[in-house]
Amino acid sequence: MTDQQLKQIVRELADKEAIRELAHRYADAVWREDADAVVQLFTEDGQMDTSLEDPIKGRDALHAAFLRLIDGADLQPFVHNHIIDLDGERAKGVCYIDLRSVQDGKSMMGSGYYEDRYVRVEGEWKFASRQLHLRHFVPLRDGWAG
Repeated sequence: MTDQQLKQIVRELADKEAIRELAHRYADAVWREDADAVVQLFTEDGQMDTSLEDPIKGRDALHAAFLRLIDGADLQPFVHNHIIDLDGERAKGVCYIDLRSVQDGKSMMGSGYYEDRYVRVEGEWKFASRQLHLRHFVPLRDGWAG
């Protein structure tokens, strides 16, 4: 293996780890209900599609939407099974989510995945877009089998 090949492998590993950390930081900010931290993980023109409303575009809109979506929801996301495809200064990925929440006094359980696009901005990976695909989000007592 040449030095150049080794450098390329190390760069790819570092990029993938930074992108995984980005998803972890997003989940952490959601847990802490920190809208400022959430929006800093997106590019200036970043976009989020929750499928609950029209896609949310730009940091100001993301901030307002996040505050609206978390109001009393006690969201507790757990991310895993992160698949990342690098393409230079851009990447795409899928990150699976288990979601717990309390809504209207009910314990809620959900699962699904995020479909992400990432871009490196001034040496730091950011979300260019996130699209949430929920398989279910139901009261725990009722379950999701029916």
